[in-house]
Parts: sequence; structure tokens; C-alpha cells
Amino acid sequence: MHKTFTYLWLVLFLTLMMPMQLMAQQANRVDQIKQRLDSLSATMPGLNEKVQISVSGVPVKDYLNAIARANNLSFHIDPALDFKVNNTFSNVTAANILTLIAQQYSLDIASVGSIIVVRPYPKENIKPPAKVLGIKYRAPENLLSLELTNDSLTAVTHRITQLSGKNMIVPASLQGKLVNAFITAAPFDVAVEKLAYANEVKLVKTSDGFYLFQPLEEGEQLYVNGDNRTDVRKTFKALTATGANGSTGLFSRTINGQKLLSAEATNASILDLIKAASRECNKNYFIYSDIKGTISMHANDLSYDDFVDMILKSTAYTYSQQKGVYMFGERSLENLRDNKVVQLQNRAIDTVMAMIPADWKKGVEIKEFREQNMILLSGSKPQIAEIESFIKQIDLLIPMILVEVTLIDFHNTRTVTTGIAAGVSDSVKTGGSVLPGLNFTMSANSVNSFLNKISGVAHVNLGHVVPSFYVSLQASENKDNVDIRSVPKLSTLNGHSAVLNIGNTRYYKNTTSNFIPSSATTQTVLNSTYTETKADMVIDIKPIVSGDDQVTLHIKVNISDFTSIPTDGSPPPKSNSNFESIIRARNEDTIVLGGIERTENDESGSGIPILSRIPILKYIFSSRSKTKAKVVTAVFIKPTIIR
Repeated sequence: MHKTFTYLWLVLFLTLMMPMQLMAQQANRVDQIKQRLDSLSATMPGLNEKVQISVSGVPVKDYLNAIARANNLSFHIDPALDFKVNNTFSNVTAANILTLIAQQYSLDIASVGSIIVVRPYPKENIKPPAKVLGIKYRAPENLLSLELTNDSLTAVTHRITQLSGKNMIVPASLQGKLVNAFITAAPFDVAVEKLAYANEVKLVKTSDGFYLFQPLEEGEQLYVNGDNRTDVRKTFKALTATGANGSTGLFSRTINGQKLLSAEATNASILDLIKAASRECNKNYFIYSDIKGTISMHANDLSYDDFVDMILKSTAYTYSQQKGVYMFGERSLENLRDNKVVQLQNRAIDTVMAMIPADWKKGVEIKEFREQNMILLSGSKPQIAEIESFIKQIDLLIPMILVEVTLIDFHNTRTVTTGIAAGVSDSVKTGGSVLPGLNFTMSANSVNSFLNKISGVAHVNLGHVVPSFYVSLQASENKDNVDIRSVPKLSTLNGHSAVLNIGNTRYYKNTTSNFIPSSATTQTVLNSTYTETKADMVIDIKPIVSGDDQVTLHIKVNISDFTSIPTDGSPPPKSNSNFESIIRARNEDTIVLGGIERTENDESGSGIPILSRIPILKYIFSSRSKTKAKVVTAVFIKPTIIR
């Protein structure tokens, strides 16, 4: 307890004695300067001459120079003295004035021969206690806390480097910079970035992990960019717009060794912008024609070429570059025109030429070389670049689609033929088929034998037929089922139709009678012509390939067929089936289309008049044939994409 009390008294004593010691040192220093000036006055009488002077906010160098000229004295003033003086003296000696400012501003006055040296008083012997900087660093979380008030940037970065192990560099121009900041537990990069922002200093983090503090260059200022991060930009340099009432600003900065332009303009002259940008980027340029027009823009960090490209778009002007010299003028001028050969890889010239917009072709000469499938473009460079880019976008590989079509006809045809035929004919033999259908012919001998057997059983004499008599019995039924028709494979380009047409052609006879009257007799002239009629199967398929390799098929099918061929020369009857459909299928999928159905009914017969219409008797005295047909067609379609 006693030791603690003694320690407290010792600290209090030192605290009270330090100002007293400083005051004693100050008094001794002033007395020494006064004695030095008194001894110098013997050889420099101007020190004892009185001065009348009144100044306010005058640099100390100018203040002392005025006294030197008035009292014929010679001063050497240390360049480190940059404070300003505010006082008024009347009838005061120069020595008293020098003593006062030496005391007030902690100066030291010495002499070298007849030259009075004014310099800051050396403070090696009076060292104030080192200030503890309010800097804390938590390594596990990489968090930095700062509590700084008028502290040296050099000392701050030195302490941060010691605590964090991260290298920080302060250039000579910022050695005397004082900084202020109050940041609590912020991520390291954020904290040092905000330290630089708060004290108007640039911070650059190099690729090797060093943090460099840099002073702002002329016209630069700190701001918060669109990403809510601190950044550096230059204030716009005002330009004098010729012939325009707008405002214009332009500046450049170097990033990764390349100068980038930023501009803020409202109704600014295009010509002035080109000249200012060329000067900023140190580009050689020539203006070959008067460039008129104004533009409004806001752009950041554009290269020189991109900048002039943007401001000349949609104008009648362009530029070209040769050997580092930029030439500006109208698009039609010599050296500003360009030629470009565009080689087509996948499409034909005809289709590409039809797709180029008409407005783009104005002012551009386009020549076709069909043998080499290429186009020569001549005209302004921007227009040619626009057309070339468009051609490359549409010059893509066109898919080839292979379409396999198979048609199957499902028949349900039933033909029933019945009847008895009798007649007289030489050399008729008995014979025919009984199964699977009855089609049997009996000669006269067989008929007579059959009649004898019936007469013996019925005891009735039916008589006999003549030797050349015959009888034919018919009772049969036919059925037809399936008929497969396969057509060849069709190939076509995407978006184009593939058409298949297969058919038969028949001719029928047309006879016309022309009557030519005369006084004696009437003449009849017969004219016969053969007219063509067709029965075709037409398949029209238009495939369209989408981006996911699905194929949309526009299908048209038209099927016509002759149902029979007349023997009397009349037009043959036809049946027609057609449908149109749009379907979507994946590559190499098979689609079935059905429902094309047609029904045919045909009934014919021959017999003895009147008797062939009497019930029951008609089956004896007539021969009949009845056909009923039903046909269903199914279409199988399989698309395959070929690239």
C-alpha cells in the first residue's frame, strides 16, 4: 500500500514539473536569442533601427523580406517555415520583432557572417511523449478498428502493418498527411478503403497484396460508384462547344496501361468531342470534311476507338486509321471507304441477298461471285461491319431432313357370285371346282345321266337334252385383307417442301356426232377423241426443325385410284381420299396417321327377262355378283435430321 502511494506521488510530481521545465527551457532560449541579436547589432545597425509595419495573413518569408529591405538586413529563411504572420508594430526595433516571432513560433536565430539565419528551433531535446494510436486488429476474423484524430498517415500505416502483417506503402508526397477516422470492427479491406476515402486519399491494392496510398491527381475526386463502393473519378473538363448551346465535359484515366475516356455531354458538338478525345489520348488526327451535328451522352471508361465509334454511329461520318493516324470525314471520301469479302459457308447467295435490309444497302455496293459463293462489300466501314455481322449471324448450317413415308391399305372386301348358266356349245367337258367355292360345268352327257337318275326315282320321264347342251353352276365368295404400299424416302432442306407424285393415266373415248343438213340428204360426221384422266397418289411434306431437335411437319396427302376399268370406253370411276395435318415429332420418332377410309359397293347380274326378277325363280334363271369393299389407309411417317 505504501509503495502504491509513493508511485502515485511520483507520477503527480513529474506531471507538474514537466510544464515548468518546458517554460524554463523556453525562457533560456529566448534570452540566448536576445543576447545574440544584441551582439550582432554592433555590426548590423539595422537591428536597432525602428520599424513601422502592419500585416494580416502574410507568409513569414514575405514578412521578413520586407523588414530586411526596410532596415538593410540580409536574411536566410529556412524553406520549412510556411506559417503566416498577423501583427501591427510602430517604432519597434527589428531585433525586438525577431525576438518576438522567435518566441511565438519556436524559431532559432543565428548568423553566418552578416547573414541572419532564421530557422525552426531544433526540438531534439524536447520530445513529447509518443501518442498511442487507437488501432486494433483481430486476426481470426480479419477485422480492423480505427480511432484516429490528426494522426500521421505514416505512423498509422506503420502500426497497421505491425498488427496485421499486411504491407502498406505511403509515398513521400503523403509523409506529412494527417488522418482522422473512427471505424469499429470492419473487414480489413473495407476499413482501409474507408480510411482513404474519409481523408481524400486514393488506395490501390496491387496484385502482390500491397496496399498503396496515393494522392489525388489534378481534377480527381472520390465518390461512391453504382456498386456502392468508393472510387476515383476526374471532374469533367469543360469544353467550348462551337455552334452549340449545350455543355460538355471530358476526362481520361489510365487503367492497366490503357487510357480510357469518360464524357458527360448535352447537345455537344461532335467535332469538339473528337478533338478533345484525341488530345486526351494523344492521338494524331486529320479532319477531311466539316463534321456537323450534336450529341448528348453519358459514358464511362471507353477506349478511344469505342468512343469515336459511338459518337459517329447513325451519322454521315466515319473514320479510318493508318499508321497510327486517325482520319475523320464523310463516309464517301477516299481512304474512308472500305472493301470486305464475305465468304458464305452454309447458305446460298440468293437467300442471303434477299435477307439484307434495304436501308443497310444504301451507300454500299454489293457484288456477287456465284462461282465462289461470296459477296464483295464496298462502302463505309461501319455499314460494311454491320452487314458482315448480320451475314455471319444468318450464315448457319441448314439441317437436312430425311422423311420416310409408308402407306398401308387395310382392305375388307367381300365378293359373292351365284348363278346358273346353261347353253349349247361344242366340246364342253364336265369339270370345275367344288371347294373352296362352287364353280362347276356339266356337259350334255352328265345332264342326261342326272335326268335319268331323277326319272328312275320319281318314275317321271324328264327327257334328254341335246348332245351340245351344258350347264354351269357358280356359288363363290372372295375376301381380300391387307395391301402394303411403301414409297421412297424423301429428303429436303429445313423449311422446304418435299413432294412425291405417283399415279396412273387412263384414256377414254369421246364420240361426237355432227349433223350436216343438205337439200338432198343429211350427212352425219362422227368425231372421236381420247381424253386423259389420272389417278395419283400425291404426298407433300414440309418439315421445320426447332432448336431442341423437334420437327414440325406440314403434311398433305391426296390419294385417288381407279375402282374399275370399263370395257365400253366410258370414263373410269375413281375414288379419292385426302387429308392435311400439322404434327410435331422428335428426331427419328415414327408417327402413325390413320382414318383415311373409303367404302365401295357393287352389285351386278344377268338373266332371262321377267323370270330373273321372280323370287326363288331368279336364282335359277339369272347369274348375280355382289361386291362390298371397305379400304382404310394408314400413313407411317419418320423424320430424321441430317447435319
